[in-house]
Amino acid sequence: MTTVMVEDLDPTSADAGVPAHYGDPMREQRTLATAVGLVDRSNRDVIAVPGDERASWLHTLTSQHLSGLSENQGTELLVLSPNGHVEQHAFVTEDGTTAWLDTEPGAGAGLLKYLEMMRFFTRVEPRDATSEIAVLSLVGPGAADLFPGLAAPRLGAVPGPKFASGEVSPEPTSLYAVEPFHGGLARRVPLGVDLLVPRAAKREVIEELGVPLAGLLAYEAIRVEHRVPRLGWETDHRTIPAEADLVAAAVHLDKGCYRGQETVARVHHLGRPPRRLVLLHFDGIATDQPPAQGTPVVSGEREIGFIGTAVRHHELGLVALAVLKRNVPDDAALKVGDSAVAIDPA
Repeated sequence: MTTVMVEDLDPTSADAGVPAHYGDPMREQRTLATAVGLVDRSNRDVIAVPGDERASWLHTLTSQHLSGLSENQGTELLVLSPNGHVEQHAFVTEDGTTAWLDTEPGAGAGLLKYLEMMRFFTRVEPRDATSEIAVLSLVGPGAADLFPGLAAPRLGAVPGPKFASGEVSPEPTSLYAVEPFHGGLARRVPLGVDLLVPRAAKREVIEELGVPLAGLLAYEAIRVEHRVPRLGWETDHRTIPAEADLVAAAVHLDKGCYRGQETVARVHHLGRPPRRLVLLHFDGIATDQPPAQGTPVVSGEREIGFIGTAVRHHELGLVALAVLKRNVPDDAALKVGDSAVAIDPA
């Protein structure tokens, strides 16, 4: 089997360190779309937070309702700036003694630095666990069949503007079932099942599962199709949670004060964040090469947004997630470079 690493295609990529594909990215995409494949995402950073007060501590520091997070449960959280801009996004997996936070490659250092700054006299001991834990993802409709004991992900409905206090349940807005697996943990998520396993056992786990391998290019295509944002790809220094569709999964709107909460509440009650996340379709005439992250999206001579992640999808063709000004209509004539693009209104 031919293995092409991400850095073989782009030496500067933040996703370096994992396979981009195994010889046939389109076939790998179809496997993830119709069956199940295993994606090596072990370049993700992992922070361990043991300590008796970890749940209440993380509850006060982040956007999620975590004070009651129980053993074998997972969710998502954000760390926001004082002005409500997204600084960190992580998945949380609780095993009864430790909360494991996995985040984007390269983002762990910033997250750990913030946590260490906020320890004060709290009984927690956050540490970098990236060398201990590897993240592998089983993606596709067949992933759940491999872990029948894991309940489907639960995503709470986002309340409308001006909702009454107490309307949102005092629990995580997204809840992911977790169970022990191979000395680590298995976590059911919307795209399949994530495995947090001892790094030393990664090869053994892959061989034991016997699932077809798929590279990160295939995973990214499925992620874009399902409009799942990534920190640093569909976010910039000005992004607030509502602009990147992160509220439902990672923001509890009625949990009380946390850093950036005022901006989140104000934007939600007004109901009009300045920008929105969209899926763009390329005309496929000017180019078949995905544009780089950050490439401007223009309307006439006016820049109205930027490309997040662009991919070649096995059915949709060349598509991209983009963040655009909210007042841009769905039928606007837009361009990215020389290519005409259209907003998918779905």
